[in-house]
Amino acid sequence: MNANEAYANLAAHGRTSADLASSVSLLSWDQQVMLPPAAHPGRAGQIGAMTAILHRRATDPHIGEWLAACEGSTLTADPLTPEAANIREWRRDFDLAVKIPEGLAVALARAASAGQRAWELARKDDAFAAFAPHLATLLDLSRQKAEALGYAGEPYDALLDGFEPGETVATIAPILAELRDETTALLDAVKGAVPPAPLPAEPYPQADQQAFLARVTALIGLPAAASRLDVSAHPFSTLIGPGDARITVRYDEADFTKALFGAVHETGHALYSLGHASDDRYGTPMGEFVSLGVHESQSRLWENQVARSLPFWEHVLPLAARHFPTLAGLAPSDVFRAVGAIAPGLIRVDADETTYNPHIVLRFELELALLRGDLLVADLPGAWNEKSRAILGLTPPNDAAGCLQDVHWSMGAFGYFPTYSLGNIYAACLFEAAETAIPDLAGRMAAGNFAPLLKWLGQNIHAKGRLLRPRDLIAAATGKAPTAGPLLRHLKAKAAAIYGV
Repeated sequence: MNANEAYANLAAHGRTSADLASSVSLLSWDQQVMLPPAAHPGRAGQIGAMTAILHRRATDPHIGEWLAACEGSTLTADPLTPEAANIREWRRDFDLAVKIPEGLAVALARAASAGQRAWELARKDDAFAAFAPHLATLLDLSRQKAEALGYAGEPYDALLDGFEPGETVATIAPILAELRDETTALLDAVKGAVPPAPLPAEPYPQADQQAFLARVTALIGLPAAASRLDVSAHPFSTLIGPGDARITVRYDEADFTKALFGAVHETGHALYSLGHASDDRYGTPMGEFVSLGVHESQSRLWENQVARSLPFWEHVLPLAARHFPTLAGLAPSDVFRAVGAIAPGLIRVDADETTYNPHIVLRFELELALLRGDLLVADLPGAWNEKSRAILGLTPPNDAAGCLQDVHWSMGAFGYFPTYSLGNIYAACLFEAAETAIPDLAGRMAAGNFAPLLKWLGQNIHAKGRLLRPRDLIAAATGKAPTAGPLLRHLKAKAAAIYGV
C-alpha cells in the first residue's frame, strides 16, 4: 500500500467516525434541550453504546498501519500542508486513544450522561448531596483516564492536555496568578468611583428577547439556515455536523443582557465550528478545532471585544429599542457603560469582563485539589464558599449559586476551566491584530458591518483547523507570541473610559 492509498483510507475512516460522532452530539444536545425526564436513563445507555463503537474505530489497528505508510512519505515533507497536519494529528489522536481501555471510555460516557441529569436536578433543587456520588464517580474515572494517558508532572496535566494540547499546571498556574493579581489591582483602582447607571429594570418578555437575539446573531454572521437557538439549563454550543450548529441560552425577563451576551458568546463558538468544519474537510483534523482555548477565544472576542463595545451599541441600540421601548431614551454610551460596569458577582456566566478570570482561578484551584485528593467531594461546598470569599469577596447563599452553578464537572470535564482564561487572552491578542489589519474596524462595527472581522477570523483562525498548535496559531495570526498584555490593556482602557481611572 502506498502513502496516497493509506491517506485515502484514513480520510474515509475519519469521515465515517465523524458521522457516528455527530450522532452522539445530537443525542447529547437532545438530552439537554428536548428529552422527556423519563428517558434520561435510557439515553445514558445509548450514548455509552455509541461511545464503544467510536472507541473501537479510534483504536482500529489499521489506523496504525495506514499512518506508518504515510509517515516519512512525500505527504509529510512540508509540515505546513493540510495533509501533513492531518497525518500528524491523526497520529496524536490514535496514540492517545489506544491508551484508554474501551471499558473506561464507555464508563466515562455513561457517567457523564447520568451526571449531567443529576446535576441539572441538583442545581434546580439546591441539593448537592444528590449530585455528590456522581461527582465522586466522575473524579475516580478521570483519575483512571489520567493514569492511562500518562503524564510527566501530575494527573491534571493529562486531562488539561486533552482540552489544550501542550499546556500543564506549570504553564497555566502563572498565567492565572497574573490575571488574578492584575484584577485585584484594577478592582482597587475603581473602588470608590461612581458606578455607571444600570439599565432599566423593566420586564423584558422572553418572546421579545428571542426575536432580538435572532436579529443580533444574524447581524454578526450566524446563518439561520445552518443553526438554531434553544433553551437549556446551562448555555452551550455544539456542532452536529457540517451546516448544523446548535446554540442555547437561558432567559431572565428582568435582564435581557444575560441572554444577549450568552447568545453572542455561543454564536462565536458556532461561527468557528461552521468555519472549520467545511464538508470537504469533515472527518479530518483540518476540519476540527485546535483547542478549547482557541474555541473560547472566538466566543469571548464576539462577546467582549465586540458586543460590549461602544461601536456595537451605536448600531444595535436602535434595534434593541424596537423590541424593548424602555431603552429608547438611552444613548449608546449609557448602555456601553452599563454593560461594562465592574461588579463582582457569584455567577461565572454573568460575570463582567474584569471579574471573569477570578472565577476561573477559583474553579481551577478547586478541581486541581479534587484531582490531587487534597479536597474531598463532601467538602467541596464549604471549600467553594471559602474561596469565593477570598477571591471574589462574596459568599454564595446556596450551592446552586456556588459549586453547582457550572455543568462541566457533571460531564467529567476536569481541566476544561483554564481554557476560558486562555480564550480571554487569545481573544484580546486577536482583536488587537484585527484592528491593525482592518481599516476603521470600529467605524465598520458602528455601521453594523461585522463581515470584515468575521472574514479575518475565518482566514486566520477558522480555516486553519489543527494546522498549528494553539499558541503557534495565535502567533501566526498576530505576528507575536500570545501574552496577557493585550487583555490587560483592554480591561484597563475600558475601566478608564467608564470610571476615569
